[in-house]
Amino acid sequence: MDDALYQLAETVGQALRQRGMMLATAESCTGGWVGEAMTAVPGSSGWFDRGFITYTNQSKQDMLGVAAATLAAHGAVSEPTVREMAAGALKNSRAQAALAISGIAGPGGGTAQKPVGTVWFAWAFADGTVASESRVFAGDRGAVRRQAVDYALRGLLARLDGL
Repeated sequence: MDDALYQLAETVGQALRQRGMMLATAESCTGGWVGEAMTAVPGSSGWFDRGFITYTNQSKQDMLGVAAATLAAHGAVSEPTVREMAAGALKNSRAQAALAISGIAGPGGGTAQKPVGTVWFAWAFADGTVASESRVFAGDRGAVRRQAVDYALRGLLARLDGL
């Protein structure tokens, strides 16, 4: 865990605690890295409920309730899929906030429409608010994954500040 991600996770944890909220994560290309960052902070059991690592399409369906039709029509790396992942993380946890990540970290797997580095994010809250965005990150597999973790946490913090 690098210092910058640790500090960011600590700040997100403080924001969640101040609002009396718990977080659930639904991660694909980051493989649990957001959950690892959050649980590196002492006391995180007070604001981190659970994480789902759903790397395959089948696991997204089984654990998060992502519709097979969504995956067939849009693929795993898409706005509809991450929105369903975030909703599923909320539904299958005791959290009031969730974030979801699905992307193409590389080195292979990219297409003209979804190049390597494409990552979709969603943030969902118990009040029904859902936001989603995509980014294309540069660098190797590790760099794309790290940037995705950072972006997901910063996106959550920004949205918590708006509550």
